[in-house]
Amino acid sequence: MTIVFVAGLLLLSVAVLAYASGASWTLSRRRRATRLVPERAAGSYELVERLAHGGMGEVWRAEHRLLVRPAAVKIIRPEMLGAASAEEARALLRRFEREAQTTAILSSPHTIDLFDFGLTRDGAFYYVMELLVGRDLQSLVREFGPLPAHRVTYLLRQLCHSLAEAHARGLVHRDVTPANVYVCRMGLEYDFVKVLDFGLVKFAPGSRSALLTADVTPSGTPAYMAPEVIEGTGEVDPRADVYSIGCLAYWMLTGHLVFEAGSSVGMLLQHLEAPPVPPSERSELPVPAEWDRIILACLEKDPARRPPDAGVLGEMLMDVRGPVDWSRTMAQRWWESHLPDVTHPHVFAVPALPPGRGSATAQPRALRDRVRETHAVPVVP
Repeated sequence: MTIVFVAGLLLLSVAVLAYASGASWTLSRRRRATRLVPERAAGSYELVERLAHGGMGEVWRAEHRLLVRPAAVKIIRPEMLGAASAEEARALLRRFEREAQTTAILSSPHTIDLFDFGLTRDGAFYYVMELLVGRDLQSLVREFGPLPAHRVTYLLRQLCHSLAEAHARGLVHRDVTPANVYVCRMGLEYDFVKVLDFGLVKFAPGSRSALLTADVTPSGTPAYMAPEVIEGTGEVDPRADVYSIGCLAYWMLTGHLVFEAGSSVGMLLQHLEAPPVPPSERSELPVPAEWDRIILACLEKDPARRPPDAGVLGEMLMDVRGPVDWSRTMAQRWWESHLPDVTHPHVFAVPALPPGRGSATAQPRALRDRVRETHAVPVVP
């Protein structure tokens, strides 16, 4: 059976829900949980600097106690969530553990590495992953504008490598967005793609635990949602991710969403009914006809008319050739010219939490500025 994946914050939330032993958290637990990690530790990781915080959690830079390996630790406040019953809580914990283990075995180098997860002594859930140096595609395109077609090809081949493995294992990400695709420096290599925020959301119909990651009923981000996800009819399969990849490629090439509207509902209706304008007609940069063809194929309303999965789409991208192919040397020169601080061997950045209300933590100015140079400090809901 296909296991449907959604945003990583939901995965974290499920674990917290499952830890609850009754219908809700008590007032005393709420008070204790406001100070998430008094021991300044999460499993084998020592918390070094708090990078961001908000109403539902925190992000910390951490180091493994023995290996001194750097990591990013997300911590979720348990008092913000509740389980309907102790039985539901135990079932959610079992489901979370099974799906988290499945996520951890994904071995593509373009899928973010999960190091650990667990509960602190105060009942807060923590999630440990690798630290990344770079930018997510959302901030990259907003700051530097649309990307040339040969660079988009280079980046999306890597994205498809990650998702092809997931699809082959029967997994669907279901929230492929620019914010969940990180372009980074990995060792001496630049423009290295990491796919973030694999999470789970397959629950029994009507379960209160199917929490949402957007301000709409379907799970996902409205600007990147496939029509079948919006309709909520039938089983969602890898072709929903292919649709989202088409929306993502559109954003990268044009700097525009496929459909723009004044509300989420208006945007969802366009995904259901409106034909997309070819990206070549909306970009300030040249877009080859082959890219128009591939993107419009991904954006077909009927899933049967799309490439069946990321593996097939990746093969299509391997055949895309331009006058000049983007290379590692070109990538390094771009980073050295546009983001020179990221090329420093000691800078770091943390994968962003889903956007929401909150504020960056009052961390030391030098550290905060250093992080912002490589990645905007994430705002936690």
